[in-house]
Amino acid sequence: MEPFEYFASRDPVIKKKYDALRDFYYHMENADCVAEKYGYTLSTFYSLTKDFRRFLNQNPQEDYFFISKHQGRKHKEPGVGVDQLIIDMRKKNYSAEDILQSLQATGKSISYQYVYQLLRSEGFAKLPRRDKQEKASLETPKLKAPVSEPISLQKESFITSSAGLLCFLPYIHKYGIGKLIEDSGYPATKQISTQSSILSFLALKLNNIRRYSCDDLWCMDRGCGLFAGLNVLPKNAWFSSYSHRVTRETNLAFLKGLHQIWIDNGLLSDTSNLDFTTIPYWGDDSHLENNWSGKRNKALSSMLTVLAQDPDSGIIDYGDADIRHKNESAVVLEYLDFYRQTARGNQDLKYLVFDSKFTNYENLSRLDDEHIKFITIRRRGKKITEEIHNIPGGKWKKIRVESSGLKKRTIRVYDDTITLPGYKDKQGKAKPIRQVAITGHGKIKPALIITNDFVLNSEALVRKYARRWLVEKSISEQVDFFHLNRVSSSMVIKVDFDLTMTILAHNICRLFALDLERYAHLSDEKIYEKFVAIQGKVSINTKGIVVDMKKRRDLPLILETMKNYENLRYDCFKGRNMKFKGATSS
Repeated sequence: MEPFEYFASRDPVIKKKYDALRDFYYHMENADCVAEKYGYTLSTFYSLTKDFRRFLNQNPQEDYFFISKHQGRKHKEPGVGVDQLIIDMRKKNYSAEDILQSLQATGKSISYQYVYQLLRSEGFAKLPRRDKQEKASLETPKLKAPVSEPISLQKESFITSSAGLLCFLPYIHKYGIGKLIEDSGYPATKQISTQSSILSFLALKLNNIRRYSCDDLWCMDRGCGLFAGLNVLPKNAWFSSYSHRVTRETNLAFLKGLHQIWIDNGLLSDTSNLDFTTIPYWGDDSHLENNWSGKRNKALSSMLTVLAQDPDSGIIDYGDADIRHKNESAVVLEYLDFYRQTARGNQDLKYLVFDSKFTNYENLSRLDDEHIKFITIRRRGKKITEEIHNIPGGKWKKIRVESSGLKKRTIRVYDDTITLPGYKDKQGKAKPIRQVAITGHGKIKPALIITNDFVLNSEALVRKYARRWLVEKSISEQVDFFHLNRVSSSMVIKVDFDLTMTILAHNICRLFALDLERYAHLSDEKIYEKFVAIQGKVSINTKGIVVDMKKRRDLPLILETMKNYENLRYDCFKGRNMKFKGATSS
């Protein structure tokens, strides 16, 4: 359109009013003539002049026809009551980031600068540094969290306290864990898919959430929601009701799927370390048995749980929370069946390493018949201890084995062949078994290792079992970090599901740690503190998702590791990729 055509074809109403009033007041033309000239009735024109005079009297600083544009940003009112809400949260020792994160989750369009300036104008001083315990004890803000739903992936940005949590998504995608979850048979709801449901549990596990018993700040964290493909995580009631819908068969099928993933990626060696751990219940339920808790040095009403861990990669391959006293000796055979049910896992397992009370001598004989090597500890009686003390000093051999902290220590070993009651062949004859006595390891009594491996030399045999001691310590650390010892339910199946989610969370931590090379030996808690507990800003656009992580000492290593996965396309994000960057400000 040409400029001439624009003005020839348009006669805006506001312009007609301006011309009519200008002719009447400025050029002093008669009202009848002006009304006829511009197509008004006389009464309508008089109403127009009356309105114009009233406007000038009431708004002397404003223009009736033209809008004045002001330079700079437009001032946005955040909404009624928001200022008071910000002040109330600050009085409860919430930081500006925590306040902004919570308000953004409720749909408030507000900036960090607005929160900061308001707190400053109200005279609030800078918050002192808070430790984890103080942050965890903060009173929950009185905000209504939005209903969880699939994330819209519209163009937006928000801050999150869980930017580091998003670093686990590449591993879930790379190893096909997301697809396994979708095909696992776990329940789904109308609003939340199976994958989002399981990732919601995983988000809380990986984010070191102590309990789900209250809607805490995690329910307002958009970063946790993004990890699960949601706007925000569901409320605590949803987590409780969901776990009651899961069966042991579903958990076992999921563990078998994970087992195949670990085998296909070469993450399981020829050895598995088996160990019992006690998950206490802090209540009074007669259907639970008493189990010994070494951590508390007493028997507790609890659930006895078995875990199988690979000593090289640290991957936990198996778990079961429904172990009864009457069948605990058969657990080793149940694990062997679990391992051999995979298509390509039949010939991989060669060694099982476990404690003295894990199984009986009859089951050791069955393992030998199955051509499975085992290494375990023999219980020491008074007579056996005296016999070992009477062994001549010249028959002992000195070796060096690994200790904690990458250190080594010197011990003495005595290699012998013995027979045990119940350890017999299929004809009922006693079979020989190898016994290695160990002393000089800091214990009062000597340790007795028994095995059906007569080929492995003493040094390698002791080292193999010594690694189990380190693994036992590692399992204890994982139980503490994932808060299995704080489970409040007496329902075994609910605890079994919680255990399965713990195994999944731990293994994803291990995959992440293995990429960090020099930090692969760190516990899950240390991995979380150094690399996961990072705040940041998430920006979503049509091309992808950008995560700007706040400055910290270990950030360069995180960015270098995540750069290897920046070309991955995520189905849950409609084919978008995810890039991690360092924020320009702290």
